[in-house]
Amino acid sequence: MERYLTPSEVAEIFGISRSGVIKWIREGKIRAVEINGRWKIPYSEVKRLISGKGRVKQVAIYSRVSSSTQKDDLERQLNALREWVKKTFGEVSVIEIKDIGSGLKEDRRGLKKLIELARRRQIDAIVIAYKDRLTRFGFEYLVELFKAYGVNVIVVFQDEPKDYMQELVEDFVEIVKSFASRIYGHRSHKYEKVVKCVEDAEKDS
Repeated sequence: MERYLTPSEVAEIFGISRSGVIKWIREGKIRAVEINGRWKIPYSEVKRLISGKGRVKQVAIYSRVSSSTQKDDLERQLNALREWVKKTFGEVSVIEIKDIGSGLKEDRRGLKKLIELARRRQIDAIVIAYKDRLTRFGFEYLVELFKAYGVNVIVVFQDEPKDYMQELVEDFVEIVKSFASRIYGHRSHKYEKVVKCVEDAEKDS
């Protein structure tokens, strides 16, 4: 049975606005059907646009988890992305890149490698499971950066698994620590008090 996506879901996949997808529909660039007054796009149309009639030849699969205790999840991400790429693009060259670290960190080795591959024009697309696997903040800026190198960022899944909420809490704690360190200095009593407070709150959550 054909799977249908909303314009918002398609927008997430291609890293554009919902209005941009509506424009595609009106211009006939993507086929859509109207169901109960709402546009729905067949998944086969999304695959057609992604494939670009054979344009995509080099794909980078990027997966990330926050800590080494989540290695099983890292493999699950990779397996899901491998399967999706094979179904969508067929036989293409695939580069697998993994990171273990917070989505807040800008100096991740894997992220740097993605940017270098894009800069060298060695990939046509980057496939990720969820938006925050690439970065916790500033996703749109990275999408624009990769677009400038002719690389599309494709988000495969829309809804985050529930266990990612724990990662979000951990990232929030890191943000608080960073700001507290800048305001009070990381050796001050006030800094230690703030950090203890948020860490205790994390344990109770």
